[in-house]
Amino acid sequence: MLVTMTELHYLAGLDLAGRRVVVVGGGTVAARRLPRLVESGAAVEVISPDATPAVVGLADGGALVWHQRPYAEGDLDGAWYVLCCTSAPEVNEAVSAEAQARRVFCVRADAGSAGSAVTPATGNHDGLLVGVLAGGAHRRSATVRDGLLLALRTGAVSASVPAAARPTGVALVGGGPGDPDLITVRGRQLLSVADVVIADRLAPGSLLDELPPGVEVVDAAKIPYGRAASQDAINALLVDHARAGRFVVRLKGGDPFVFGRGFEEVLACAAAGVPVTVVPGVTSAFAVPAVAGVPVTHRGVAHEVVVVSGHLPPGHPESLVDWPALAALRGTLVLMMAVERAPAFAEVLMAGGRAPDTPAAIVQEGTTRAQRVVRSTLSTLADDVAAQGIRPPAVIVVGPVAALSVSHASSPPA
Repeated sequence: MLVTMTELHYLAGLDLAGRRVVVVGGGTVAARRLPRLVESGAAVEVISPDATPAVVGLADGGALVWHQRPYAEGDLDGAWYVLCCTSAPEVNEAVSAEAQARRVFCVRADAGSAGSAVTPATGNHDGLLVGVLAGGAHRRSATVRDGLLLALRTGAVSASVPAAARPTGVALVGGGPGDPDLITVRGRQLLSVADVVIADRLAPGSLLDELPPGVEVVDAAKIPYGRAASQDAINALLVDHARAGRFVVRLKGGDPFVFGRGFEEVLACAAAGVPVTVVPGVTSAFAVPAVAGVPVTHRGVAHEVVVVSGHLPPGHPESLVDWPALAALRGTLVLMMAVERAPAFAEVLMAGGRAPDTPAAIVQEGTTRAQRVVRSTLSTLADDVAAQGIRPPAVIVVGPVAALSVSHASSPPA
């Protein structure tokens, strides 16, 4: 870790696993800090009357507790660490004062020097957490952090790297299945020079915490079966920011062109004369089962794999899926966005000829700390989904490969 002599801070790695961490504020600043806190295993509680869709999504998924009300004296009782992330300086000051009285370290997002702790510019590489402090010079610390990470990832001896030609327009970046280490090198490079990042809920949230403070982050979270940003509005944001001379990264989960509506955004940019760079991502359709120890193909077991969107039920007039044809296949079916309608999908497949004892596997929040794997069959799929409380995002694999397992299968990051 690096520290400049402008304002010397004592660097320490906090073990927050299982310990109460309070975040006051539920806006975009809090949304950028929360993923790393959640990944640390902290018992995170957010106190705010309102919250962004990304924060609501974390709360709905059980990753944190959201107290939907204003901050009140006494809220820091039992806290080990506190972050003030509201847009009201008087609230942040009150929180900071209580933290001082209770001898709890406190970060002031609006005025770093006013708190008893500061958040370094951080990033991960191969299990190594890199943190840089620069006495409050956030852009400098972020720049050095980026240089260190790039040096580690490329094997360079020096952290000083030549500045790349500044890109223009829009970059459509696939963020991968969830683990931030699974984004491509090119994707990370473009994120590091973005002026604006428009991110979905399923994009790796920890990557947003690595962005320099001056980067504008737009929450375009699409929570399954809940609130969603209009696709037309997202398209307009991409075009408007690019036309204003800003380099825009559209950060999406998985691969942008696998049920990600990415090509709609490409078409919108093309129609407006905005150049687009497409950076493919690791699709969760294949990566999530793989990490859970389920190969979607295997010699002598499956010679075909079909990825199916489950956002519409069988028989829906707008559905383009031929369910009877899928039921007649012998290979692997990967069902995306299918948790809510899992009973209907199992029923139509069995009605079309798939055996009730056909193996199935459900992987929730694959490649993350919260990953869960449930083994099932077509006939018990609906009951198992309900009994285990499976929630999106989850991938369902149907076929003989779902019965395969090995003792050395990859596991989610610790």
